Amino acid sequence: MRVKDLAEHDRPRERLLTTGREALADRELLALLIGSGVPGTDAIALAAKVIEACGGISRVARAEPHELLAIPGIGPAKAARVTAAFQLARRAASSEPPRRIRGSADLADIAGPLLRGQRNERVVVVACDAAGNVIRTVRLTEGASDRSLMPVRDVLRTVLSAGGAAFGVAHNHPSGNTEPSQADRQVTRKLKEAADAVGLRFLDHLILSDAEWRRV
Repeated sequence: MRVKDLAEHDRPRERLLTTGREALADRELLALLIGSGVPGTDAIALAAKVIEACGGISRVARAEPHELLAIPGIGPAKAARVTAAFQLARRAASSEPPRRIRGSADLADIAGPLLRGQRNERVVVVACDAAGNVIRTVRLTEGASDRSLMPVRDVLRTVLSAGGAAFGVAHNHPSGNTEPSQADRQVTRKLKEAADAVGLRFLDHLILSDAEWRRV
């Protein structure tokens, strides 16, 4: 059944306006971004095909335009709208005002928008004052798809140049597996030792995936 053949109150746009965005399935929300279907396939069915082709909505969020263009029925305008919408969502999430880190969950909330949806591993440093108020959040390095680079000296330099008294670090695992590697544990130990040596308070080291986070 085509979207236009549905009763008006069952169409995604009308349902979103009347019952709220939480009521819509992933394919319905994506259909609103896609805008229209193609001959033989309505927007909802096309959205479902995109989600299936990418391997889930989280992978759609990370897809590059050229990857969406490879899906039958997705042209330049549709690919651009979908890519732009997810990028705006990431920017909006990362533009929240500075907060205070009281625990690991706060660090995950601050670093998460800069790490989730990334294909390569990225290191984020969050510098804080003595009370835990966030002074600066910095994307420090970009790594390969299976490894990150976390130079201890650069981490400390970043915190000290911001006037910080405490800091936390986080990096992502694009694979979705948040189990710390031996290298992750080693760099955590080195960060603690180096922080003590220069009089900084080391708060935490987290690994994030799109769905969860874990302390190292």
